[in-house]
Amino acid sequence: MITISEAGLEDIKVIQEITNITWPITYGEILSQTQLEYMLGLFYSDEALRKQIENKEQLFYLVSDSEATIGFIGIEHNYKNGLATKIHKIYLLPETQGKGIGKIVFQEIEKLALENNSTALSLNVNRFNNALRFYQKLGFEVTDEVNIDIGNGYLMEDYVMEKRL
Repeated sequence: MITISEAGLEDIKVIQEITNITWPITYGEILSQTQLEYMLGLFYSDEALRKQIENKEQLFYLVSDSEATIGFIGIEHNYKNGLATKIHKIYLLPETQGKGIGKIVFQEIEKLALENNSTALSLNVNRFNNALRFYQKLGFEVTDEVNIDIGNGYLMEDYVMEKRL
């Protein structure tokens, strides 16, 4: 049984633990160790997560099975004052992948999006991330290619993907 529950400030450490496990596996062959560490500090420091949660810049949810928290998501409804729900973060522990859990999580995100009058889901994915194929299987299509300057001379080289609801 997979459950998704809203996360709060008290869950920052759990989010960071999952990030510290998933990021090196997800991005270890794509990004340099220095860039990986820079981005973890930029997006997942106590201060960064506290700001995102307190200001509701993103709504964070924990993904749990019957035994433990196995992942998290960060979403934003009405992204850029539009009718899309932006999926900023979706990370599941490596040992859970390939078991249909990601598909269940996306179904839950779709429900949340529809409850908030969204007509589409949107996400960015690194152009070299293997998750690209998974998103395509779920019905997402590449709509744009972007290079996002995140400072320190680093770029996020992403595809923007969208799925109509």
